[in-house]
Amino acid sequence: MTLNADLVRARCAEIEESVSRLERFKTLPRDAFLGDQDTLDLACYRLLVAMEAALALCYHVSAKRLRKVPEDYAQCFGILQEAAIIPSELAARLQWMARFRNLLVHMYWKVDYGVVYDVIRDNLEDLRALSAAVARLI
Repeated sequence: MTLNADLVRARCAEIEESVSRLERFKTLPRDAFLGDQDTLDLACYRLLVAMEAALALCYHVSAKRLRKVPEDYAQCFGILQEAAIIPSELAARLQWMARFRNLLVHMYWKVDYGVVYDVIRDNLEDLRALSAAVARLI
């Protein structure tokens, strides 16, 4: 089956918007980031939006192109890696981010905001890399 190009473009745009907004926090010193609850809330929300869009892309490709249904969010990126759509290193980082997304959603009281800061500093390009890889399929 073919991919829905409009859906792919929309999810890629959502990732880009959230990543662009999250990049503003890279310039904040760690203590300033951790000391402002409004900043933490906005960062977590935008990270969730970006991850939800990434997962939507992953599930769409898995279902429509590969005809596979992952057992969980993290496995979805492994399916893309097995199909050579994304490299294994990227898949591993995205799998970790999917698990972290689950923590943000389901066990928010256990979130280490220092890890949120690190994700913003170190992993935003992974979301862009996924977008680019999926966009090449349409």
